Amino acid sequence: GIQAALLENPEIIVTFDADGQHNPKDIKKLTKPIIKGKADFVIGSRMLDTKKMPWIKRLANKAGNIFTWFLFGAYVTDSQSGLRVFSRKAAEAIEIKTRGMEVSSEIIKEIKRNNLKIKEVPIKTIYTEYAIKKGQKWWHGFKVLGKLILRKIMR
Repeated sequence: GIQAALLENPEIIVTFDADGQHNPKDIKKLTKPIIKGKADFVIGSRMLDTKKMPWIKRLANKAGNIFTWFLFGAYVTDSQSGLRVFSRKAAEAIEIKTRGMEVSSEIIKEIKRNNLKIKEVPIKTIYTEYAIKKGQKWWHGFKVLGKLILRKIMR
């Protein structure tokens, strides 16, 4: 992903989940803070407009935000968003060691550790029947939390 993109020497790298929840038209507004030099890393936040978000997803996302803040000292409104934009500086600075769902929180931890500027931009999420059903099992959040705690202790 990010390391492969860096081989192409980009100014900006965009990542997004392949579950159909993100509108590619949002990419332009997420790149603006980086182009203007106001951010090194931009998160497309689904939590800034939660009208259509199922309540269980809203609750799980808020829990993820609290754990990310508690463990890494960085509070954002949507720590688990899959729509993210990195400046080259940010992409080169971060060291991602995880491979699972905890990568979203690890990215934020790395951005914070490197004193990079974070900005959030509201996005609309497309909640298809597939996107709603494909959500993680309730226990998966505890598994991710356990991995994050271990990573914090082992660092």
